[in-house]
Parts: sequence; structure tokens; C-alpha cells
Amino acid sequence: MTEDERRLLRLLRSLSESQRASLLEFAEFLASRAARERPAPPQTPLDIPRPAEESVIQAIKRLKATYPMLASDKLLHEASGLMSQHILHKRPVVEIIDELEAMFRRQYDSHSRGE
Repeated sequence: MTEDERRLLRLLRSLSESQRASLLEFAEFLASRAARERPAPPQTPLDIPRPAEESVIQAIKRLKATYPMLASDKLLHEASGLMSQHILHKRPVVEIIDELEAMFRRQYDSHSRGE
């Protein structure tokens, strides 16, 4: 928890129930306004070509940029598993990146179908 989060929690705990409700309503208002101000990510993949030489980390960064509409938490587990296969089991970089690209594409296809 950040210092700001701890400070906000201390302040929240010091308020009465009605003051807490007001603070939460105001926070929800600010959050909804921020969401409206933030541009939505593109809904189609960006055209970021695969370079001739690329590390697994660079590939993950490129694919996250190519598919900004995908939630990172859904991809983290599988991507970290592939990274482990590369580091611990010495699987070739090209194979891992091919699998990462397929994984991101599957996630995008699922996302675009609304799954």
C-alpha cells in the first residue's frame, strides 16, 4: 500500500458513517470522470512488426503494445510460463516468441468474440 493509500485509509476511518458515504460518492464521481477523460484503447491490433532479432521480454512488450485492448492479468500467467521454459529449459527464443504471438492472438480472438 502506498503512503497516499495509508493516509486515505486513516482519514476514512476517522469519519462518521455519513461522511464516509459522502467521501465514497465523491471518489466514485472522480473515478467516473477520469474514465470518461481517458481515451479507450484501440479495439483492433496495432501493426507493430516483429523485428529480426528480439528477446522474449521485448516480444512481450511489443505484443502488449500490439494488443492494448487485452487485460494484462489474463496474459501474465501464460507468458511467465513461457518465459520460464526459455530460461530454465533453454527453449529457443524463436519458439517462445512464436507461442507468445499465438497466445496473444488467441486472447484477442476471444476478446473480440466477447468471451
